[in-house]
Amino acid sequence: MWLSGNIERSILHLDLDTFFVSVERLKNSRLIGKPVIIGGMSDRSVVSSCSYEARKYGVNSAMPMKMARNLCPDAVVIRGDMEAYSRYSNIVTEIIAQRSPLYEKSSIDEHYIDITGMDRFYGCTKWSHELRRYIIKETGLPISAGLSINKTVSKIATGEAKPNGEIEVGKEIVLPFLDPLSISKIPMIGVKTYHVLRSMGIATIYTLRNIPAEMLEKLMGRNGIEIWKRANGIDSTPVISYSEQKSISTEHTFEKDTTDIAMLNQLLVSMVEKIAYDLRKHEKLTSCVTVKIRYSNFDTHTLQKRIPYTAFDHVLIDISKELFSRLYQRRMLIRLIGVRFSHLVRGVQQLDMFDDTPEKVSLYMAMDKLRKRFGKDAVRRAAGVMTTVEREEKARRQIENALKEQEMMEQRLRGYYIYGR
Repeated sequence: MWLSGNIERSILHLDLDTFFVSVERLKNSRLIGKPVIIGGMSDRSVVSSCSYEARKYGVNSAMPMKMARNLCPDAVVIRGDMEAYSRYSNIVTEIIAQRSPLYEKSSIDEHYIDITGMDRFYGCTKWSHELRRYIIKETGLPISAGLSINKTVSKIATGEAKPNGEIEVGKEIVLPFLDPLSISKIPMIGVKTYHVLRSMGIATIYTLRNIPAEMLEKLMGRNGIEIWKRANGIDSTPVISYSEQKSISTEHTFEKDTTDIAMLNQLLVSMVEKIAYDLRKHEKLTSCVTVKIRYSNFDTHTLQKRIPYTAFDHVLIDISKELFSRLYQRRMLIRLIGVRFSHLVRGVQQLDMFDDTPEKVSLYMAMDKLRKRFGKDAVRRAAGVMTTVEREEKARRQIENALKEQEMMEQRLRGYYIYGR
């Protein structure tokens, strides 16, 4: 069902319904209609995604797996296949890219499309409907859509259209549409903010938008103003072209060319940590890792690997080390080493690889909090930091090499003087 209304700015939001579960059901149709939980297999892991059937029992994302199993003992638990999820995500993105004037891939299963002005030529409502139907036909995946005047309202509309539906909210009906909804529907309201507002007796968006903006600013700072704007259907955030989602990289050129494998691996870990933190800080995920080396003769070689979307150090470090070991085969002196993450999308890290425990996720959050406060180098992995013994050993080798070079120079000079005589 599409709710009618005049729209000045036209933003379409598309969200694949229970995406991981839907992909698993494409692979195995016997899962259709059954409660399905995607996540780690151990009790200490967490739920990454779950079907609507499982949600009826109280299961939700990020819940400890043990609790989810207790709530829904008949659920089918699947470890998950991030490669398959990334592949289907890319198929949907390619379809959108072929048909859309301006689109943003905000996460592995969400897209925003700016179709402002299209109503003069074709009709935004008709175009949006046909695009959604085409995605369903080509992929077999259920997808919901919201069309409205900005990103916030269109995203909320998509949520109300689920499962597998579509809603248009025109300018004149934005406030009537938002007013009866729970404040939890506003995208930037998290668990803590929700509980703060509920403790003040604020339950609906109508109540929230009628509170003076100055009061919310005093309570929550700058975020209070943003929340007030979104409760009033105001959001000027632009759709950021997916083509503008470039890469993030770092390189290191050595003062003296080296073949020290241990040192190179330590440096690689440190480099990956720093740019992985940048990914998380800017709420981006990568699906392509490239490692580059330049030999002393200036020959440059690169090797890359496509991976499931991630921003976690431990995943990216392992991939980078693997690429480096495959790349560095000539055992020549290395002049430069570099790492690049590309094919970036906006989005907060999904619970990665379905193995992460709440403790691991909390550890990443704590480490990033320290980095944000004290700088990128405030917290580093032991693998990326040389111990005192390692530093002393490295210094000893450098001294030995310097003494050998000095001895060779002296021998050449003695030979020169003998020959000169």
